[in-house]
Amino acid sequence: MIIFVMALVFAIGATPVARRLALHTGIVAQPGGHRTHQTPVPLLGGVAMYGAFLLALILFADRFYISQVISIVVGATLVSFLGVWDDRVGLRAVVKLVGQILAGLILIVSGVSVDLFHQPLLDGMITMFWIVGITNAMNLLDNMDGLSGGVAAIASAFFLLLAVENGQYLVGSLSAALLGASIGFLVYNFNPALIFMGDTGSLFIGFMLAAVGIKLRFPGHPLGATWFIPIIVLGLPIFDTTLVFISRVRRGLNPLTTPGADHISHRLVARGFSRREAVLILYLVAGALGVVALFNAQVDVAESFVAFVTVLVVGLVALYQFEFQMEKS
Repeated sequence: MIIFVMALVFAIGATPVARRLALHTGIVAQPGGHRTHQTPVPLLGGVAMYGAFLLALILFADRFYISQVISIVVGATLVSFLGVWDDRVGLRAVVKLVGQILAGLILIVSGVSVDLFHQPLLDGMITMFWIVGITNAMNLLDNMDGLSGGVAAIASAFFLLLAVENGQYLVGSLSAALLGASIGFLVYNFNPALIFMGDTGSLFIGFMLAAVGIKLRFPGHPLGATWFIPIIVLGLPIFDTTLVFISRVRRGLNPLTTPGADHISHRLVARGFSRREAVLILYLVAGALGVVALFNAQVDVAESFVAFVTVLVVGLVALYQFEFQMEKS
C-alpha cells in the first residue's frame, strides 16, 4: 500500500512538470492525420510514470527484492528511452523492435523467462514473443484519451491481487508501483486529456506488464494452466492488436507501421458511442477479464481450461462482429 500510495503521489506531482517540459522542448502531439484531438497536446507523460514507478520502488520496496528487479528496470529503462527518442524525433519501427528485443534479452539472460517446456531455447522464444507482443499491444492501445493508462491500471490491480493471494511479494511491489503511477497519470490523461503518455509511457507499461506476467507464479497449480491467467488479464490489448493486425493485412497494409482509426475503441465510436463512453466500456471489459483471471487462479485445471476457452470463443465472436459484420453493415 505504501508503494502504491507513493507512486500515485509522485505521478500526480510529476505529470504537470513533465507537461511543462514537453511544452518547453516542443515534444507535443500535433493534431491531424489519424489523431483526433483538435489542439497540440504535450507528450512525455510516460516520463512522469516511469519516474514515479522507479522512485516508489527505490524508496519503499523491500531491499531483498530490489536486487531481483534490476534486470526488469534496466529493460524498462531501455524501452522508455526509445520511447522518449521516438516522441522527440521519430524512430523507424525496426529500430524500436530491435530495442525491445534487446530489452527482452536482458530479462532472459537474467533468468526472467517463461519456464513452460523446460527447454531454454523454446522457452526463450516464447518469452521474447510475449515481451515484444505485449509491449507493442499496449503501445497500439494508446489511441484514445485515458485508454492505455486505464487498462494498465486495471491489469496492474488484478496482478496485485493475484500476487498478494499467492505470496508473490516481488510481483506485488512491481504491480503496486505500476498501479499508482498509472492512476496518477490518468488524473491528467482522462478525456479531455491534458497530456499524453507518448511512446515513452506506452512502451514502458507494456514492458512492465509483460515482465510481471512472467514473474507471477501460482504454487500448487500446473504450470501450463497458470499461463492462462496473465493472458486473460491482458486479453483486451491482445484482442485489439489481433483485430488491427487482421484488419490491416486484409486491406493490404503493413500492420506494424500503418496508423489508423481501426482499433476497437474507434469501432465503438463508429457504432454511436462517445469517446469517453467507448473508453469506459473497454474499462469494464478489462475488469471482467480480470475477474475471470481471479476465478482461474482458484479452480482446478479442467475449470480453468473451460474458462480460458470461453474467453477465447467470446473473443473470436467479437473479432468477427467488429471486423467482418461491421464491414457488411
